[in-house]
Amino acid sequence: MIVHVHEPAAAAAWAAEWPALAQRLAAAFWPGPLTLILRRAPGLGEAAAGGQSSIGLRCPSHPVAQALLRAAAERGVRGVAAPSANRFGRVSPTTASHVQAEFDDTLTVLDGGPCDVGIESAIVDCSRGRPVLLRPGALTREQIEQAAGQPLAAPDADAPRASGTLASHYAPRAKVRLMPTAALREALKVFAEAAKAGNTRSPAGKTLAVYCRTFQPGPGAALVQRMPDDPALAAHELFATLRALDDAGVSLIWVEMPPPGTAWDGVRDRLQRAAAE
Repeated sequence: MIVHVHEPAAAAAWAAEWPALAQRLAAAFWPGPLTLILRRAPGLGEAAAGGQSSIGLRCPSHPVAQALLRAAAERGVRGVAAPSANRFGRVSPTTASHVQAEFDDTLTVLDGGPCDVGIESAIVDCSRGRPVLLRPGALTREQIEQAAGQPLAAPDADAPRASGTLASHYAPRAKVRLMPTAALREALKVFAEAAKAGNTRSPAGKTLAVYCRTFQPGPGAALVQRMPDDPALAAHELFATLRALDDAGVSLIWVEMPPPGTAWDGVRDRLQRAAAE
């Protein structure tokens, strides 16, 4: 889990040390969609840290989250540990109705409206000297590196465990398949031909949804949703789209691979994990 605080200054109390790297990133992006991993202060946040010596810290920008965290701080609560409001491994919620649909009446929901960004924060490990990007988000690699003043390293075997970094995550009930454009076109052609021939050994017996950006699929798909050309808009609607297709009862969701470029890293990461076995 990640400990959320109402202001950057409150985060330092949770860390064994507050390095210059963390200060630069917090100054650039907090409040905002960035989580920092730091060495945990002894005796603090043990449950939220999951037994690790490090802890995730974030200062969100949403006004409702800010109001909650400030009210907690006024009552002596220095931070709130909060996971995503979804069942483990499933699609993250971006509206209060998503949470209510997943948990029925078992949770009290604080409704702040739809999420502004749509995907989870970027996570940067600052606990070992150099910055390591553990999870991409709305912030691009270039933005983070510019603020950090040094390149981002890739995770290694010693990297701390962090939210949303399992190989399979963000998965709907329907089977997601992520394909390059040419492969998706060919798969749709085969699917349509098999459906027309009544070939039960193919996926044709399944109900198919397609989420694509560069072309309009032909007949065969029960549902077609267009992926926006703008990566920020695609991120904003990604999880809501996966949930809507799932709720429609399809058994297959075929997705066109987003284009290259770091602006698409967050969307690409979530889709790759949703499609993982």
